Amino acid sequence: MTILNIIYLTLAACVALGFSYFQYYVKSKRSGRQRTILFILRALSVFTLLFLLINPKIESVVIKREKPDLVLALDNSASIAHLHQENKLVGIAEFFNNDEEINERFNVQNIHFGSEISTIDSADFSAKQTDIFRVLDDIKSGFKNKQNATILVSDGNQTLGRDFQYFNASKNQKIFPIVIGDTTKFPDLSISKLNVNRYAFLENKFPVEIFVNYSASKNIASRFQISTNGKTVFSENLNFSAANRSIRVEANLPASQLGTQTYSAEILPLENEKNTINNKNNFAVEVIDERTSVLILSSIAHPDLGVLKKAIETNKQRKVSIKYTSENNIKLNEYQLVIFYQPNNNFNTWFKAVNDANLNYFIITGTKTNWNAIQKSIPYLSKNISNEEQDFYAVMNPNFNQFQFEDIGFLELPPLQDKFGDLKINTNFDALLYQKIEGVSTSEPLLMMVKNNDRGSAYLFGENIWRWRTKVFIDHQSFEKFDNFIGGLIQNLSSKKKKERLTIDYQSFYYSNEIVKFDAQFFDENYQFDPNANLQIQLENDRLNLALDSRFLLRNNFYEVRFNNLQPGEYNFSVTEENSGIKKSGKFSVISFDVEEQFSSANFSKLNSLALKNDSQAYFPNQLQELKKQLLDDSRFSIIRKESTKSRPIIDWYILLFVLIGLLAGEWFYRKYKGLI
Repeated sequence: MTILNIIYLTLAACVALGFSYFQYYVKSKRSGRQRTILFILRALSVFTLLFLLINPKIESVVIKREKPDLVLALDNSASIAHLHQENKLVGIAEFFNNDEEINERFNVQNIHFGSEISTIDSADFSAKQTDIFRVLDDIKSGFKNKQNATILVSDGNQTLGRDFQYFNASKNQKIFPIVIGDTTKFPDLSISKLNVNRYAFLENKFPVEIFVNYSASKNIASRFQISTNGKTVFSENLNFSAANRSIRVEANLPASQLGTQTYSAEILPLENEKNTINNKNNFAVEVIDERTSVLILSSIAHPDLGVLKKAIETNKQRKVSIKYTSENNIKLNEYQLVIFYQPNNNFNTWFKAVNDANLNYFIITGTKTNWNAIQKSIPYLSKNISNEEQDFYAVMNPNFNQFQFEDIGFLELPPLQDKFGDLKINTNFDALLYQKIEGVSTSEPLLMMVKNNDRGSAYLFGENIWRWRTKVFIDHQSFEKFDNFIGGLIQNLSSKKKKERLTIDYQSFYYSNEIVKFDAQFFDENYQFDPNANLQIQLENDRLNLALDSRFLLRNNFYEVRFNNLQPGEYNFSVTEENSGIKKSGKFSVISFDVEEQFSSANFSKLNSLALKNDSQAYFPNQLQELKKQLLDDSRFSIIRKESTKSRPIIDWYILLFVLIGLLAGEWFYRKYKGLI
């Protein structure tokens, strides 16, 4: 309280006493005890009123003890249960949570972790992945402003994220790993890594890369094999030693059946090997049929025909047949795409047959083309031609977006030849390339694509494309750029994906440690994305007698739903848009794989490396008292005594208001009782 406030309060006391004295000792004729009581009540009420009006501030000193944090990072992964260390981990947590000295010194907080961090009350050891680096980094950022000690209770077996042994703690963070699990290294064979593509092409071979590890030094031999449906499709004898503890195996397996094919890779276990779960690894490949047969139909011989065949067949999944219009044994149902090369009147019946078969087509014109024949079969396309030939250079359209393709140097390519004239196109089209005539770029297409409902067609207005392939080879010593450009065009044309209002993106198989995720899009009748759709999904597994329902959630311009911890097996699903009734079904597989069961012992070396990197040491469950002593003796974890001054105005003391009311009321009742009112 300031000197000024003391002066004001002194004056207030004088005023209160003077006013009361004047009223009851000077002005009043009363005497005795009655006058004294009224004098005291009036003096107190007046002083209290003036005290509130002066409103002095009362300052107080608050002392606060701030404890450092002790964070227990508890491994909640399935590997703890697999190594039978659940009781030890729970016992360690109870030791620090219940110890009086620890709790007197620290704020103890429990964090459980697997692939993500959880604050559940107790561990259930169900996490399918372990990310130790992430939990340490989250503690580092979450407690960056406070001194804290982190006790990492784990077996050190990490399956996800960055390598935690290289983690750098902050200046106010100290990490103390507690190693749980057997650290003894037993002789063990394991499949440490398996690499395979998710997809393979029918009647091709697909590579599988496997790394097999050995954890001892004695010379041993074993057999590695891959099997499917009980049949071995690959095997190899492997020899291990102290100098050869890791062997890379590469197998090329045949893709002979369509659909998802499940395989089992296994290294036969040693005699009395303790952990045999990590000797086997299941994987799957979806075999798809992307073979495309292309028919090139012509009435003349030309170098372009051979160049197109070579470029298209660079992809081994594509086969090209060159036929002439005079042939009668052509079966259109064997092809997915027809290339009409320089059509004339001999093509009229073939145009009709391709339309009847609903096939996509690619028309290439040139100096031998009969445009009347084209206009007769394709009414939206015509050209007023003259007898003069014209060179057409190519200019790439940077805004074309139907598919991605690389600029192969179109501006530098030789010109194509066609009859001079004006093109008339009475339909919507997308130009890949525009015409450049005598150095002037035009808006007329040189290569364009047209989409009509679920059919597609392409048009190249010029012959001698063989010169392009030759020029690309001269510039790059390879035909690859040209062949990739033609391949992308053919792939887009040979695909006949009908536009659908409901589309679903999912994998044909998932591993059991993965999240099963579906992405979907729903379009209105104008094929605009509908953000108000109500998409529901039903999952069924007859063998497990399982049925699940869920609703898709909107994520920007798509819908998403996720399922966790699905049991291995075959699942059927159906997705329904409730408002329109549109429905789509499918199936997928969940492949058994538990990465957390691939470990036979604790990883002491990494936990110890983490401790040494951060100027600490690793402890074992029988060293809890030593760790406790280390924590209590460390001066960095002392309780901080903080003093703060609080200033509070008297007006906030509501009790004084009640005191004032009580004094005035007391005086009134006393006067009333004595008959003075």
